[in-house]
Amino acid sequence: MSVDTSPHSYARRRSEPTMLDVVVPVYNEENDLEFSVRRLHTHLTLQFPYSFRITIADNASTDSTPVIAARMADELPGVTSLRMEQKGRGRALRAAWSASDARILAYCDVDLSTDLAALLPLVAPLISGHSDLAIGTRLGRGSRVVRGAKREIISRAYNLLLRGTLGAGFSDAQCGFKAVRADVARRLLPLVEDSGWFFDTELLVLAERIGLRIHEVPVDWVDDPDSRVDIVGTALADLRGVARVGRALATGRLPLAELSAQLGRSALQTSSVAGVPSALPGQLVRFAMIGAVSTLAYVVLYALLRGAVGPFAANLVALVVTAVANTAANRRLTFGVRDGTSTTAHHLQGLIVFGVGLALTTGALAALTAWAPGASRTAELIVLVVANALATVLRFIAFRSWIFRSRRQPDVDAPTTTRTAR
Repeated sequence: MSVDTSPHSYARRRSEPTMLDVVVPVYNEENDLEFSVRRLHTHLTLQFPYSFRITIADNASTDSTPVIAARMADELPGVTSLRMEQKGRGRALRAAWSASDARILAYCDVDLSTDLAALLPLVAPLISGHSDLAIGTRLGRGSRVVRGAKREIISRAYNLLLRGTLGAGFSDAQCGFKAVRADVARRLLPLVEDSGWFFDTELLVLAERIGLRIHEVPVDWVDDPDSRVDIVGTALADLRGVARVGRALATGRLPLAELSAQLGRSALQTSSVAGVPSALPGQLVRFAMIGAVSTLAYVVLYALLRGAVGPFAANLVALVVTAVANTAANRRLTFGVRDGTSTTAHHLQGLIVFGVGLALTTGALAALTAWAPGASRTAELIVLVVANALATVLRFIAFRSWIFRSRRQPDVDAPTTTRTAR
């Protein structure tokens, strides 16, 4: 796409209603702030064909960050600064987005780890109306990421946890590169309780639950080696956020139905879920494939944990992890449940079935220990695999007849319609 970068074009864009407001949340970033904002400003001036604003949202910095932010707001056209007296990235984003008059609201981390070439692809579907929110993803096909193994494992584990517990369909909740339409933000922000790092995840989960479309852009991303994020503290706060949102969804405390009626996109009118067999043979094939992978994962986890925590604790942990992943996979792939309205209930029911499996496997392990105290670990694994096979049969019956049972009633008065391929 050809972009007019002449001074006249820039002046014209600045006179138009603001299309994009890019918020840069900062806390004690006196060393990186000026360089990053100037780089972002240059990129938007030369490469972005719409009017824009950059908002530096300082959340209670104690160094010279607010002074630098105010000076840059005076020097650079289209740059503003906002000072918060309390810490919290989510708090800063909420304040900046709530006060903005732009049509599209975005944010990026001050370290600019994400390549700015992805900014226009990020917001273009929101400008056109194709999507409602957009996120950069470091975990999607086409992404190019440079970071250490520790952060890679933590990121993938966190997003797997979100899929298993909250039924999240988006791939990367933590990438600091996101955008949302302003009309959507105005309706969702009052429901987002977190004021820290879980803010993004909570917003995305709510948006997905009411049927909004989330656009994902593969990004090039280079880890900032000077990052001062408290990984342990952030992880614990995120886990508390997951539990809080899960409870809110399970108890129906959030007005999801009302928001879905107002903002959500209409469901596709199809007679079945494409690619997902509804007949028993097809479901059995998919269930068996997922079960084989789950069993392999269980065996590997049990073998890794057995020496450290003992057989019973190893069995419990391995079963919990594989049960959550198994329920999520069967929910989507075997039984074709794609919406997020009953995810929490499905996982709670799945945990009940898991309890039956735990009783079977624990009982089998206790029986082996009583009958053959000196049994080898190979014998333990064989007994547990057999017990898991029985638990798997019971799980399929429970999935098909209880948890994922179709509750749609046929309309006896409706005429039969034949679909003709075109």
